[in-house]
Amino acid sequence: MNFINYTEKELELLARLMRAEAVGEGDLGMLMVGNVIVNRALASCLDFQDIRTITDVIYQNPGGFSGINSPLFQSAPTTREKELAERVLRGETFYPATNALWFYAPKEGEECIPLWFNQRNVGRYKNHCFYAPDPGECPELY
Repeated sequence: MNFINYTEKELELLARLMRAEAVGEGDLGMLMVGNVIVNRALASCLDFQDIRTITDVIYQNPGGFSGINSPLFQSAPTTREKELAERVLRGETFYPATNALWFYAPKEGEECIPLWFNQRNVGRYKNHCFYAPDPGECPELY
């Protein structure tokens, strides 16, 4: 059973964006980025009230992901990358991205800032800081 509805094309888009945003952070880093993408499709709050599909999330403008401009996004995903994308589409979550709607990579040597898009920092994994809304703001994520 799938956690969220998606097409084969969306599975590939998700896998490509996970790679483009976090390939240097390994499988777990890519899974966490995938969590954020899926969370945005699930959340009916904040900047994501009218965003319902993986395609909507990836190409949201403004507010999308810089990875879509990367050469890493342009080529077909590997079998392994698609397997990772399927895991988050089935509902697997990975802390600190479990309920996160945002992430960013601070400059080398910098700490995560406490707030990003007015949401609290919930943790860091390698070079990504993750930010989640309070449960009352986005109950679909909790």
